[in-house]
Amino acid sequence: MKKDNHYVAWGLTAVAVVCTILLFYDIVFRHSIILVYLNKLISILGPVLYGFAMAYLLTPVVNWFERTIFQHGGGRAPAKWLRALSILLTWLVVLVLLYALMSVLLPELYKSVLQLADNAKTYYATITAWAQRLLEDNPQFAAWASGVISDYYEAALAWVNNTLLPQVQVALAAVTGGLVGIFVFIKNLLIGIIVSVYLLATKENFAAISCRLIYTFFSEERSAWLIRGVKATNRIFSGFVRGKLLDSLIIGILCFIFSSLFQFPYAPLVSVVVGVTNVIPFFGPFLGAIPSAFLILLDSPIKCLYFILFILALQQFDGNILGPKILGDSTGISSFWVIVAILVGGGLFGVLGMFLGVPFFACVYAGIRNYSAYRLRKKGLPAVTAAYASHGPEPPKEEPEKPSGKPPEEESGGDQNRRT
Repeated sequence: MKKDNHYVAWGLTAVAVVCTILLFYDIVFRHSIILVYLNKLISILGPVLYGFAMAYLLTPVVNWFERTIFQHGGGRAPAKWLRALSILLTWLVVLVLLYALMSVLLPELYKSVLQLADNAKTYYATITAWAQRLLEDNPQFAAWASGVISDYYEAALAWVNNTLLPQVQVALAAVTGGLVGIFVFIKNLLIGIIVSVYLLATKENFAAISCRLIYTFFSEERSAWLIRGVKATNRIFSGFVRGKLLDSLIIGILCFIFSSLFQFPYAPLVSVVVGVTNVIPFFGPFLGAIPSAFLILLDSPIKCLYFILFILALQQFDGNILGPKILGDSTGISSFWVIVAILVGGGLFGVLGMFLGVPFFACVYAGIRNYSAYRLRKKGLPAVTAAYASHGPEPPKEEPEKPSGKPPEEESGGDQNRRT
């Protein structure tokens, strides 16, 4: 029996290796046909993915309602009615919050966009006047700018014809077909809500089925290790994703309140930009504050200065008080690795990669750290990093004294004779 299992393991390994080679060959040499079908499958399963995302984000709220109702109800409520009531209250809270937010934000946001469109000509004239004054007051800079423009004219013209115009055509096609896209999004969203309700109602059953499959295909030791890894991954992702979304929502609301009190121009639009970009760690505040500050600068330079000071104070509050309260140490990685994760994730997958790159890298980092600790303990070595601090670069060794060629007794005797 053990021999048969050995052959089965070798066969599965060979199949996995062959599939990996074929996948690599397809991605590198055949224009990623598998990825094309994978994208098509993802678009078909869009409602299910929406449902999984909503259920994952709303699970802590459902659990909180269950605990609260169960404690105040004396534990008499049947489990199915308790779960149904918790899901109903959760979605009621979500819908009420969305209605309150949209009823306040959407009209003001619409007014800000219309105001920005009306002032576009004025802003264009302002920027043109700034550029003309800059060139008139700095003839050397004007000569340098003229040389740069003449040098890069051909490259700029090729970029406009080959890159900018095709992208504008694609954008116009997307706008003209926007109604169809909106209807598809609404349809997927409604189906996703139904899927999320089903997932929230049977989440323990899904967890049990997943554990059963893991124990079916792996040994007991490896299954326990995989389940611990899944729990750690869920802890990192749930702590970061849910916490960062809540933190960005609070930052956006605070920005809207203070921008309205200080009468900053385009307060709703600026608040949305600041709140949305705040989900990106480290670089997000700068990505949102720079275009917002420039937009306010076109209207009032002194208000732009006040806005910059307000954003600095708001980010200090978020980084030192609000963020640690909500997020804690959910990722467990240093600032250096956070920057690396953001750069790699953003370079590969854009804005979504910048957001999800940090928890993904934190999961990989935790897995490598735990596996390293396991291997070190198996070798009988300490798993604490501080134990290896003495194994770093050693200081230069001192050169030994050159021997004189005489025995020590003679040298000491000679010293004694010289002293006498």
